[in-house]
Amino acid sequence: MEILLQQLFNGLTIGSVYSLVALGLTLVYGILHIPNFAHGALYMMGGYITLTMMTKFGLHYWIAIFVSIIVVGVMGVLMERIVFHPLRDSPPIQDNIAAIGILLFLEAFAQFVWGADYQSMPTPYDQVVSFFGLTLTVQRILIVVSAIIVMIVLYLFLKKTFTGSTIIAMSQDREGANLVGINTNKVAMLTFLISGGLAAIASSLAAPINLVFPGMGQLVILKAFVIIILGGMGSIPGAIIGGYILGFSESLGATYISNDYKDIIAFVLLVIILSVKPTGLFAKGGQ
Repeated sequence: MEILLQQLFNGLTIGSVYSLVALGLTLVYGILHIPNFAHGALYMMGGYITLTMMTKFGLHYWIAIFVSIIVVGVMGVLMERIVFHPLRDSPPIQDNIAAIGILLFLEAFAQFVWGADYQSMPTPYDQVVSFFGLTLTVQRILIVVSAIIVMIVLYLFLKKTFTGSTIIAMSQDREGANLVGINTNKVAMLTFLISGGLAAIASSLAAPINLVFPGMGQLVILKAFVIIILGGMGSIPGAIIGGYILGFSESLGATYISNDYKDIIAFVLLVIILSVKPTGLFAKGGQ
């Protein structure tokens, strides 16, 4: 029973990170209607920037995360303005190729600046706590709590503010939003800013329990795509719930099946769910 509870908490931790990454990805998909493969590179850059702020400039963990959110958010805006906006009327394949190009460029850039070695991120929250027979690190608890807070804040922003409503309106019908006077260019930039910030938060929270390296965003972004397909393309609730479903599945699968097949579980789950419900768990428009 203790092993089960331990793995359920581990699944909650992993799922929190996946959900944050998938949220940023699904927001961008709602605006551009393209799969942004470069989102994995933003995740990777977030980890490196937070690490650099802490180790080279001596900033506290939370201040380093804040800097990372700003920098990666701005990178997302530049990505939208320089690459995706000029391609808005092009065939979708060109957006996909551009996104993959950005991913490869940023990975090469990270390897040039920080090297190819795996690096560990220090954290002031490496204490171990025990309760109800569970052994947990404060960092893992922090990941879960922080992710939930970020999701609640994002939900309130989208549902309770006029700016958030414009993002939802544009994701549902871009032409219609433009006709009623919504500045679609500003909304697109804001969406990329939020998406980049979410990627930075996810990587900064996860890096202390994992490692930072140039290819760290590749597997995460593949799983994020699985999540948004499972949840329904463009669905925010689907991205959150899909992230946790995948997190629990991986954690329990690694324990009770085999750790060697942990990363395959996401794609097996994708096939099973889409066989039952091809549109995903939530139809788009469930924002």
